[in-house]
Amino acid sequence: MSVSPRANPPVSWEKVVLTHVGIFLFMATWGYGGNSTWVKGVLAWWGLLGVLIIPSVLLTDRRRVSLGRLAWLVPCALFNLLVLASAFTPGLRIIHRGREDFYTPVSLSAWQPSAAVPALALRGLWLFDAIYLSCFNLAWIVRRRRALRGLLLFAVGNALVLSIFGTVQKLLGAPGVYFGYLRTRQEYFFASFLYHNHWGAFIVLMVATCLGLVWHYGRRRQGERDLFHTPAFGGLVAVAFLAATAPLSASRSCTILMGIVLGGAFTHWVLRLARQRRQYKESVWPPLVSALVAGLLAISGAAYLASQTIAARFATTKAQVADMVARGGIGSRWTLYQDTWRMAGDRRWFGWGMDSYPIVFHFYNSQAVSPVDYLTSSYHDAHNDWVQSAAEHGLIGTALLSGLALVPLVFVWRRPPRSPLPAYLLAGCALIVLYSLVEFPFGNTGVVLTWWVCFFTAAGYTRLQHNADAADAAAGD
Repeated sequence: MSVSPRANPPVSWEKVVLTHVGIFLFMATWGYGGNSTWVKGVLAWWGLLGVLIIPSVLLTDRRRVSLGRLAWLVPCALFNLLVLASAFTPGLRIIHRGREDFYTPVSLSAWQPSAAVPALALRGLWLFDAIYLSCFNLAWIVRRRRALRGLLLFAVGNALVLSIFGTVQKLLGAPGVYFGYLRTRQEYFFASFLYHNHWGAFIVLMVATCLGLVWHYGRRRQGERDLFHTPAFGGLVAVAFLAATAPLSASRSCTILMGIVLGGAFTHWVLRLARQRRQYKESVWPPLVSALVAGLLAISGAAYLASQTIAARFATTKAQVADMVARGGIGSRWTLYQDTWRMAGDRRWFGWGMDSYPIVFHFYNSQAVSPVDYLTSSYHDAHNDWVQSAAEHGLIGTALLSGLALVPLVFVWRRPPRSPLPAYLLAGCALIVLYSLVEFPFGNTGVVLTWWVCFFTAAGYTRLQHNADAADAAAGD
C-alpha cells in the first residue's frame, strides 16, 4: 500500500524549494563548476533565497513542517558562531609598502578564534550557509518522494548534457573551457569544470544517483515487462555514458572510484538475481553472461574514446612513480601534508579562519622553490580536505563540520529504508568523503552543492519512507 498523492498535496513552498535548488545546481555546474570568483558571488546571492525560505515557512506554514528537525541545524549554528567570533580577531597584519601589501602573522593564543582575513572568512561563510541551508530545505520542507525523485532526475539529466558537451569538447581538442573561451592554468579540464578531479567527483555522485534511480524504477516493473521496456534501461544507458567521462577527463583517481561504484552496483544486482533465480529454480548464468558481455562492450567503448587520454596519463603516472622511488616516500604530496599539519598545529583548536589556506600556507610552504628546476611553487589547496579543514577551522571547527552531516544521520538512519535509492545516494557521498583524504573535492563549489543535494535528498527520502511505512502498518492494524 502506498500513500496516495492526494493525501499529501503539493504545496507552494515545496515547489519553491525544488525550483530554487534545481536552478542553484544548474548555475553551479555550468558556471565553471562554481569555481570562478564572479560565479561564486552570483551563487551566494541566489543561495540567500534558500536561507530566507526557512523563516518564511515558519511564519506562513509552521503547522505543516516539523520544528523538531530544526535541531539538525545546531552544528551549523555553532559553526557560524565560531566563524563570526573569529572575524573579530585578524590573524594576519597587513604591511603597506608602496603599491604592494604584505601579510605577517599575528602572535595569538591557540585558544583564541581568529580569521587570517576576516572579509574572506565572512564571504566564505555566506556561500557555505547558502548551500547548506538551501539543501536542508529538501529534507525539511519537501513532503513527497516523487518530488525528490523529480529533482534527482533533473540532476542526472543535467549531468548527462554536461557529459555530452564535455565529450564533444574533448574530442575536438578544445584548448579551454567552452571551446577555448576560458583558458585554464592547467591542461586537465572537462565540460564546464576547470579541474578534471572535480568533474570526476561530481560525476561519481551523479552515477551513484542514477544507479539508485535505476534500482527504483527497475523494481517497479509492471506485469511481465522486461528491463528493456522500462525507464531503468534508459538509466543504464545514461550510467554507461556518464561513467565513461571519468577516464575521458583524465581523472585517474575518480576512474578508480567509478570502478568501485559500478562494481558495487553489479555485485548488488548479482546477489539479488541469484536470490530471485533460486526462488524460481532457474539458472543465473544466462542473464549474468549477457550483463557481463554488455559491460565489456561498454568498457571497450569508453577505453576507445579515452585511449589517447589514458595513454598520456599512464605515461605521467609512470614518471611520477619513478620520481617517488628516486626521492623515497610519496614525493611532494607528503611534504605538502606535513607543511599543512605544521600550519594546523599553530592554531590547533580554532584554525586560521575560513578560506585562509591560500594566504597563510605561504608562511609554511617548504617547497616554495623547487630543488629540481628552481621554480616557485604555490598551493591554493592542501589536496586533502581534512588536513586543510584542520588548518582553517581547527579541531573544534572540523568536529562541527562533521556534525553537519552526522546529526541528520543519527536522526534519520535509525533503520534502513526499503528503497535502495537513498542508500546509493549516501554511498556516493561516503566515497567522496573518503576521496577527500587524498584530494580536495570539497574545494569545488559545484561538488559541495551536489554532495549536500544528494545527502539531504537521501535524508528526506528516508524520513518520508519511514512515515509511509508507519502509515501502512497503522492501516493494516
